Amino acid sequence: MAKFFKPTKKSVSQRFRTLSISGLDHHGRGVAKDKGKVIFVAGALGSEQVKAEILSDKKNYAEARCVKVLSPSAERVEPKCQHYQHCGGCNLQHLEASAQLAEKQKALAALFHKFTGLGSLPWQSPIDSSPWHYRRSARVSVYCDNKQETIKVGFRQQGSKQITNIVVCPVLDAGFMGVFDFFRDVIGAHRALRCITHLQLVSAKEHNFIVVRHTKAIAQALREDINAQAQQHSWQLVWQSEAQQSLPSTYYELENSQLRLGFGLQNFIQVNAEVNDKMLTQAMSWLNLAAHERVLDLFCGVGNFSLLAAMQAQHVTGVEGVKSAVSHARDNAQHNGIDNCDFHCSDLTQPLAQAQWFSSELDVLILDPSRTGAEVVLAQLPCNQFKRILYVSCDPVTLARDSKIILASGHQLTKLGIMNMFPHTGHIETMALFERG
Repeated sequence: MAKFFKPTKKSVSQRFRTLSISGLDHHGRGVAKDKGKVIFVAGALGSEQVKAEILSDKKNYAEARCVKVLSPSAERVEPKCQHYQHCGGCNLQHLEASAQLAEKQKALAALFHKFTGLGSLPWQSPIDSSPWHYRRSARVSVYCDNKQETIKVGFRQQGSKQITNIVVCPVLDAGFMGVFDFFRDVIGAHRALRCITHLQLVSAKEHNFIVVRHTKAIAQALREDINAQAQQHSWQLVWQSEAQQSLPSTYYELENSQLRLGFGLQNFIQVNAEVNDKMLTQAMSWLNLAAHERVLDLFCGVGNFSLLAAMQAQHVTGVEGVKSAVSHARDNAQHNGIDNCDFHCSDLTQPLAQAQWFSSELDVLILDPSRTGAEVVLAQLPCNQFKRILYVSCDPVTLARDSKIILASGHQLTKLGIMNMFPHTGHIETMALFERG
């Protein structure tokens, strides 16, 4: 008779462990060591002793979650959100707000030391944010279980496809208060709306938009009825089927410059308007552009940095891989009366040998890449050509990795600062300035 392998279940003593937490990693997880193995513990803080449940035991590390705090940190606070620890949106509400910034700075310092060997860093004051109702953009999941007759409207759980039914989200723009109950109610009242898969919330200058994505046709009369109900909450609904790609355009304004930037509802914008304004002000201050300098802005989006830089420099060249964003950047320059910049659509993950937008006369480089970083483009550019390189990062690992390339080109890191774009989360946004010696 054939015998089949049957894994044995781990004992309770193996699955649950008492751990001493030494600090936090760059995801905001507690770090502990047990029998020589590093264990990352979600929900734990530095200096705490906790009871943790092992969720995943790998060869070199393990992942766990805190199930009980045995000795709490002085910086531990009560989370404000009723959905905390279920919703995957926030993971640091249990840490006091100012301590979140300090821990993020520590984590970034450790990564810079690992990748570049730098031990002393030129820290600048962090850019802080209002801790609540800061998100002007968010994606909301919708799931309808016709067998169970249940409707879920909310955010996905951490590391899971399961949806947490949200009632109130305290980090979402206050203009969207009640949006979760509203859609649960209208979908529950109309079976034809059960083809809605998710919502994209965007708070702009003129409206609070809700893009309603659906997989089947919805009768116009029903859409108009829901539109009328949504308008009572000051929401502008945009219905988007699977076949529909383009979406309406809107705009936001930069507080300190009177610039107006248009964008499509499908385009990326910084979700924290307050931090975006402060970030742009700091960027222009750090760069201190001269009237004769020429700037290259890579991953320029709709011109968030480009247009401000063009108000100081001789010329700005913006490059972006998303065609619709490039179109908006050009329109934004024209609308704001800026004629000393040009924009190009180019895939910056591909070889740049034939890039017509590059010039040996460029003086300053601005980088604002996605989480994958700018390694591919930096490896191809003659970085030593640039007097200054400003790197705006949404991932500390790729920033530290890419900084090694920039430093090797003869630049020095002269300014470094954290930006609290996403309070109560482990996301670390950073601005770094490199100057050629």
